[in-house]
Amino acid sequence: MIKKLDRNKLREKKHRSIRRKIVGTAERPRLSVYRSLKNIFVQIIDDNSGTTLVSASTIEKNGKVQSGGNVEAAKKVGEAVARKALEKGISNVVFDRGGYIYTGRIKALADAAREAGLKF
Repeated sequence: MIKKLDRNKLREKKHRSIRRKIVGTAERPRLSVYRSLKNIFVQIIDDNSGTTLVSASTIEKNGKVQSGGNVEAAKKVGEAVARKALEKGISNVVFDRGGYIYTGRIKALADAAREAGLKF
């Protein structure tokens, strides 16, 4: 009998496969994305030192996002993380989509970050 896996387990499996190939360094940190049904979270991580350099999400207190589960919110988070990264002197990153399919909110976030000045 074949055991059925739920979507999140399959996503985690894909993410582990991606993470074997993608590593964030001090020169080119990793832009990691996590999305839930209601919110989206982004971190720029230096894997060598294990530190989060920059983060942004739809639940930040100073953010002006009303609803976090849509494409517009993802665009605003992408712009916010790019702005914070450029303030800290980070311009090149490696994009880690977190096992999610590159459509919808993930694509909108990546495009907004690129337009705001991040290179990946």
